[in-house]
Amino acid sequence: MFVDNVKISVKSGAGGNGSVAFRHEKYVPLGGPAGGDGGKGGSIIFAVDEGLRTLMDFRFKHNFKAQSGQNGMNKQMYGRGAEDLVIQVPAGTTVYNDDTGRIIGDLTEKDQHLVVAKGGKGGRGNMHFATSRNRAPEVAENGEPGIELNLRLELKVIADIGLVGFPSVGKSTLLSVSTSARPKIAAYHFTTLAPNLGMVQLDNGNDFVMADLPGLIEGASNGVGLGIQFLRHVERTKVILHLVEMDPNSGRNPVEDYQKIRQELATYDGKILDKPEIIVPTKMDMPGSDERLAEFKEAMNLKDEDLYPISSIQQNGVDTLLKHAGQVLDEYVPPVEETTEDVYEYNFEPEGPGFEVTKDEDNVFVLSGPKVERLFAMSNLDHQDGIMRFARQLKSMGIEDALREAGIESGDTVMIDDFTFEFV
Repeated sequence: MFVDNVKISVKSGAGGNGSVAFRHEKYVPLGGPAGGDGGKGGSIIFAVDEGLRTLMDFRFKHNFKAQSGQNGMNKQMYGRGAEDLVIQVPAGTTVYNDDTGRIIGDLTEKDQHLVVAKGGKGGRGNMHFATSRNRAPEVAENGEPGIELNLRLELKVIADIGLVGFPSVGKSTLLSVSTSARPKIAAYHFTTLAPNLGMVQLDNGNDFVMADLPGLIEGASNGVGLGIQFLRHVERTKVILHLVEMDPNSGRNPVEDYQKIRQELATYDGKILDKPEIIVPTKMDMPGSDERLAEFKEAMNLKDEDLYPISSIQQNGVDTLLKHAGQVLDEYVPPVEETTEDVYEYNFEPEGPGFEVTKDEDNVFVLSGPKVERLFAMSNLDHQDGIMRFARQLKSMGIEDALREAGIESGDTVMIDDFTFEFV
């Protein structure tokens, strides 16, 4: 089964907590703080595996979670960092944030890696908080929480040349006689239900990858039939071979078929029409095909050098077509695309105030927002020194003033996540 669009959830590992500890050794008087740092959490990383051709591996597994870092220990010993979770994907995979629709990255090259969720940093132990005024601090940080994302993976087949056209025009047959690929071929529409790839090897060394891109019919770009599932694969191809059937007994009109396919490509993405296109009349071994080709050429105002008619069954014209395709591919210069600053940027989020103050129906003031929630998650409130440090950090963020502006009074309850305290 060909799977080219899946949704998964990933979560990077949290950092280990820093330790609150002191040296108590017989010959080390006033040993001081000795709490070690926590280890880093594991990151979620996508890596290209050239042996994969589909996203089938994600069909039954949708959740991926990296390990958390080990907590810090006494005697200034650091916690062990967790290993990164590397997820293998085929070349041509685009990774989207499914909640925002933003592109996180595009994996198209061998051995390419993409960090989609970075592991949390380990919390600092109390050995970092000693000062001349506080030589025995009972302060440590918890590890940074991991990042949780809902992702959509979309595979776009990477091929040098793509075969497009209506069903049963001979795309699979041409692929089978040009390459070692063996797609299923039969005398009915929609024989091919998945893109097929094959390597074309020419005598002059201009080898290239050719893909049969099935399922295009009128209305495909709007979701009709199977075409919308495969139109995305045309984006990756450099040269398009547009196959048009010339069998007069097929009941089809070559001019209308050609124009309809072009319209579907334009509706899906107008940039596709800028790619080099080779028009390939097919099934030229059928009686009456020469007359049908002459009518097509006249109606489209084409010259002989614009057309490369073939009969895949008899293999007439196939070598000429492939050599010309290799030459066009060799001369192809990809357009320079402008990239926006947010493409490929890891975990990009616009900067905001970092917190929000709301009041619920029980007159509890609720603090929410990425910055204050992260601060709370990394604060160790098991010791008085940690509580006082947390209060100072809230004040430095402007939260105390924001609470006063919201009408808080002494004795009112404040909540952050599942933690509540009394405002004084």
